[in-house]
Amino acid sequence: MNLPNNTRPLIGTEPTLKAPPGATDCHMHVYLPGYESQPGGPSIPELATVEDYYQIQKWLSLERVVVVQPNAYQCDNSALLVALGELGLTKARGVAVVTPETPQAELEAWHSEGVRGARIMDLPGGAQSCADMALIEPRIRELGWHMMVQFNGRHLNDHLTSLKCLKTDFIIDHLGKFMDPVPSEDIRVDEILRLLDRGNAWFKICAPYETSLVGGPDYSDVGAVARRVIEHAPERVIWGSNWPHVGVPRSQYPNDAMQLDVLLQWATQSECEKILVDNPARLYGFDIN
Repeated sequence: MNLPNNTRPLIGTEPTLKAPPGATDCHMHVYLPGYESQPGGPSIPELATVEDYYQIQKWLSLERVVVVQPNAYQCDNSALLVALGELGLTKARGVAVVTPETPQAELEAWHSEGVRGARIMDLPGGAQSCADMALIEPRIRELGWHMMVQFNGRHLNDHLTSLKCLKTDFIIDHLGKFMDPVPSEDIRVDEILRLLDRGNAWFKICAPYETSLVGGPDYSDVGAVARRVIEHAPERVIWGSNWPHVGVPRSQYPNDAMQLDVLLQWATQSECEKILVDNPARLYGFDIN
């Protein structure tokens, strides 16, 4: 399979937010030459290489990155590991797809290459669902990994018992992924705050364009929930670009600088520092500058 080269914009007007030293993108994907989509996963429209992402990093003044296994590759983490090798352990970490059958020796090898989390996606195309969490969590616990969990936030109650049973850290991904957005005072947002208060849950600001009904640049419907979570527990929030944004049609492709600048609408300067630097360093084991 020959994938076309990246045609997405990799440079543009600088973001208004001046990223502090050590700023971390906690959610992006790569699509590398020679790695095909796997059965059960979506097709790959075009490449998204490490070299492409270096330009995004430079544009947004980011220093560190977490590479997340894309749905297209399903349980084949080969491209993820190649990308981590190119990026290097001082600047990059990874989130892989782990199955209940993944050999422990393989998990330990991935750890040495920078993997620090297991992806759970309870939406179409996801390789491992919330039903798999109870079997996967003991496999990663001794390594100190977290679970990155994504589901429709409107169905949070279906997953609450399973989430409360997790002993590892876990991330509530993509702003809770409420489809459609809910008011900030919704009872399911109350439940998210209670999960954060338990001490092992995190909340990721990522891809508001995927669920917002009002759109950017402020994404005010999604932003209301984000602001409430940040105000409640700024020390439990991280941010991700979701580059290269394959979940939306080309006509809806978002501006990458605006995806960073949305933090200015939702967080104070000191909160931005925690979200971009301190919290990712703590979760992923990066050195503090």
